[in-house]
Amino acid sequence: MRKFRIPLLLTASAVFMASAMSGCSLSGSEYDDGKMRSGMTAMEYAKDMGVGINLGNTMEAYWEDKLNETSGASLIGENTPQDYEKCWGAIVTTQECIDGMRDAGFDTVRVPVYWGNMMDDDGRYKINEEYMKRVREIVDYCRKAELYVVINVHHYDAFLIQNKEKEEVLKATEKIWTQIAEEFKGYSDYLIFEGFNEALGSQPEGADLSEEEIYDYVNDMNQTFVDAVRKTGGNNKNRILIASGYWTNIDNTTKDSFIMPEDSAEDRLMVSVHYIDNVCYWTNQIGGSYWLNYSTDQCELLKEAFTSRNIPVFVGESTSIYDYERMHGSAKDMESSECLETILNMAVDYDFVPVLWDVNDNFYSRTEFKIKSESDQDVIANIAERIENEE
Repeated sequence: MRKFRIPLLLTASAVFMASAMSGCSLSGSEYDDGKMRSGMTAMEYAKDMGVGINLGNTMEAYWEDKLNETSGASLIGENTPQDYEKCWGAIVTTQECIDGMRDAGFDTVRVPVYWGNMMDDDGRYKINEEYMKRVREIVDYCRKAELYVVINVHHYDAFLIQNKEKEEVLKATEKIWTQIAEEFKGYSDYLIFEGFNEALGSQPEGADLSEEEIYDYVNDMNQTFVDAVRKTGGNNKNRILIASGYWTNIDNTTKDSFIMPEDSAEDRLMVSVHYIDNVCYWTNQIGGSYWLNYSTDQCELLKEAFTSRNIPVFVGESTSIYDYERMHGSAKDMESSECLETILNMAVDYDFVPVLWDVNDNFYSRTEFKIKSESDQDVIANIAERIENEE
């Protein structure tokens, strides 16, 4: 999976020369050379991203407080980044934790972020410097491990949309993404920005928007994200960006009303959806024939709408553990690992980027630095080997 990767053990002069020759700015990180590869298509990036895992319930964790009209979040503890990092049950993220994800076979880590944490309630939407620094540390953990890393705006998008007028939300979105993009604009193309999480398609409280108005809102949010990032220049002129689907729902996102953003960069966009088999999970249909047919049909929708047009599909959240009660009656002997293998292979068959949703001490142990189940570990290793052999 790492054949495109540039060795990180370069001298300072070598990094400077490589950056100067490529026209890229230095990242300011000792773990990222700031190099943007040329000649790779978005679909080739997607292939190289392999299988990913979420650092869930961690940097996107927050305590809601709508009285804070700027951030929507309350102050926690001593108001340090780690207070928020741990407030939903996570432990403080370490380099060893990320290294273990790499060793398990993952090539991508998605880091959801609630950027409102520690933010002053002054209407400026200024990201707290210490919070930004902590996110950057985690990005550097991933880059030191030679992994792709995806950061987004997570849950804060929902607060803005549900509590502000559209004009204010677009203004805040531009400000937030401009700050993020400026902070990371020197990083290499192993850093990817994903606009939002699942909130696009939501409405302000008490609003009654038509379907056309909602899709316009979704499309405007994605366009604002792309424009804000591209305007910052540096490596952001050509960085891979991921537009977020309508609720990241496959049916909604594959409708003609969902429009991919216009982009000044060529072939540098992906689209994000979640959970290929979502309906089957919540209706306890996992493992049966309906599950297989439904999941295949969802993939076919995505293929027709996106991958057939060379737009990669980023499945930013995918089920990691299938609880027994979610199984269909005809699949009583079906193991969670078997279901995981089926869905991951299906995603890879369709050239999607599957990223497992995981939280502290669930699928992966952040203290033992390994996948907890041996059978799950075998699945991830086998899928990673399959992808590498197909390159």
